[in-house]
Amino acid sequence: MEHLLPNAVDAALPWQERLDKIVKMMREVSRQTDPQAMVRTYSARVRELTPTDRLVSLSRRGLGRPEFRITRSSTWKDDVNPWRERDRLPLLRGGFLAELLYGDEPRLIDDLQVSPDDPAYEYLAGMRSLVSIPMYDHGEALNMTLLMRREPGAFDPERFPEMIWQGNLFGRATHNLVLTAELKRAYDAVDREMRSVAQIQRALLPSELPRIATLDLAAHYETSTASGGDYYDFFELPDDRWGILIADVAGHGTPAAVLMAITHAIMHLHPGAPESPARVLEFLNLTLCTHYTNRTVTFVTAFYGVYDARTRALRYASAGHNPPRLKRCDDGSMGAFDRVNGLPLGVVSEATYHEAVHPLRVGDQIIFYTDGITEAFNSRGEMFGTERLDAVLGACRPYAQALIDAVLEELRVFSNGRPADDDRTILVAKVR
Repeated sequence: MEHLLPNAVDAALPWQERLDKIVKMMREVSRQTDPQAMVRTYSARVRELTPTDRLVSLSRRGLGRPEFRITRSSTWKDDVNPWRERDRLPLLRGGFLAELLYGDEPRLIDDLQVSPDDPAYEYLAGMRSLVSIPMYDHGEALNMTLLMRREPGAFDPERFPEMIWQGNLFGRATHNLVLTAELKRAYDAVDREMRSVAQIQRALLPSELPRIATLDLAAHYETSTASGGDYYDFFELPDDRWGILIADVAGHGTPAAVLMAITHAIMHLHPGAPESPARVLEFLNLTLCTHYTNRTVTFVTAFYGVYDARTRALRYASAGHNPPRLKRCDDGSMGAFDRVNGLPLGVVSEATYHEAVHPLRVGDQIIFYTDGITEAFNSRGEMFGTERLDAVLGACRPYAQALIDAVLEELRVFSNGRPADDDRTILVAKVR
């Protein structure tokens, strides 16, 4: 990395003219987003303001004494980018410039004399006056800029302190721009990876909802970041029965997405048909504890039910998950599937789970959800909560999708534009 010097503006110019030139230069520099372009612009403007016959920049970043690189020279015909074309930068060892750079101090030389056998002689030949401006980083002169003139005694020592000051200010600005560019490249790379993870994760969800004889289904899946830890799935079983799973990995983002994918894989590797909700959760829990969560502090909440399309009954078990909400549209009553609940998955390998059966009736509507719904916050710090969810559920609607739309609209109004803090999944079943 390398930073170009700034020099003080030629004091011979009237102050208003100097000010106009400086303002114009600062405007041009402030528009630059590429370090190379900023240095090029600044260098051109400085040369208009301060006579300089030669400019050379040095760097010892990543090197040991007495090695250094020439990172910029006004004698070069090609425009070499020192940040992206490091292999084109001359690597020198020892000599007068190594002495200056590793000396870690500014120097003003009025009568420069350099031996022709000096490793950097070609960059110094013909010059009689020199100022060295060290660019400090963490207290060390890792970079240095040299200004040279052909005549001896050409630089005013009264202006030398300001040259050091201005040079280092511009050096820090350049360094910050370099870091910004590096950060953007790193962010873009991470963003591409995150989007790939999100695509893989979404591919694990059902591509379409199953057609179940006595259920109308609808689903909404929304992550708070590119990927998340919510998971829902369906499993076709014998005799017109369907397994319905909704799960939520603690946290969100890529770590949660990884464990979500693991949970999906374990579920689909279940030996035999997943017919017993309690046994399914015990299988998931034991596998997670044995191979994945025993060395972490994460866990998974899950609700698994088996719906019988002929009898309209739901046999279920729960592992610390939010109980699905139930609205009976024939008598207006509200309820929840909360008769049984156990520890979240991945906490204790010996955990056991119990089952309950809930008969359903035509018109019943059920909301399976993750806590990103009820724990959504607005700008006043208020939580959406189950009461608001039940208020939306309380109005009977003819289709499952209409109920999801109503919940999402209520969330939108409640949040008032605040982005989701956690993943949000809703699965609605309307008994037909």
